[in-house]
Amino acid sequence: MACALVTGATGGIGRELCDLLAAHGYDLVLVARDERKLRELSAHLEKRYVIEAPIFPFDLADGDAADLLHQALSDAGIRISVLVNNAGFGDQGAFLDAAWERQEEMVKLNVLALMRLSHLFGNDMRAHGFGRILNVASVAAFTAGPYMPVYFASKAFVLSFSQAMGEELRGTGVTVTALCPGTTDTGFWDAAGMDARNVFSFMGAQSPRAVARLGYEALMAGTPVAVHSLPSKLANIASRLVPRRLSTWVCGQMLKRRG
Repeated sequence: MACALVTGATGGIGRELCDLLAAHGYDLVLVARDERKLRELSAHLEKRYVIEAPIFPFDLADGDAADLLHQALSDAGIRISVLVNNAGFGDQGAFLDAAWERQEEMVKLNVLALMRLSHLFGNDMRAHGFGRILNVASVAAFTAGPYMPVYFASKAFVLSFSQAMGEELRGTGVTVTALCPGTTDTGFWDAAGMDARNVFSFMGAQSPRAVARLGYEALMAGTPVAVHSLPSKLANIASRLVPRRLSTWVCGQMLKRRG
């Protein structure tokens, strides 16, 4: 049976993707920091879908966590055919006022861990001639984001990296998809130190299930970029038409007022 690895598996879009993958017959490797939540999710998925869903409680922001995870799966004889890089977080506030350690941790998780997992499992997939990678980016990838500068930059990296890697792998049997959701009703905003009610009242909120469904369909189709919701698609178009300085100013005004 095919096996999918999902990072950030215990909440939001990641949890919904786990449910969709399990419903379509995939065994799962569940990765997140909270072991208790991982055990609860594993028990739920194994009972409901009659699959295997071993857990690996790793903090992927730790420098060698991705390598340790890859080695553990190799030692267990688990071959990954689908990789979902969903783990990530944001932080609201002006860069110079922010705690350096949290900004550094964000880059380690949102960028470096995603890169390393893509490199390790991407090589395995290419050697076997088949695989699918889904990297969760964001509508934030389309512009610069004052008051969340590192998060926006990290998601711009994810989008650019995914498109480039996918092109390099053309014809190998391995595809790379970047999923770009807009505002989604998850715990992300609380973790970023923002009042979700303010964000949702201004932008509206997508359901994690709807975003995950689009991501799953794009992943299976090998679509390079999947943008969810009309506002997100309009933001993508606007980023190409509006001067960069103007889009950055508008984004900054929105984020400054929504904390």
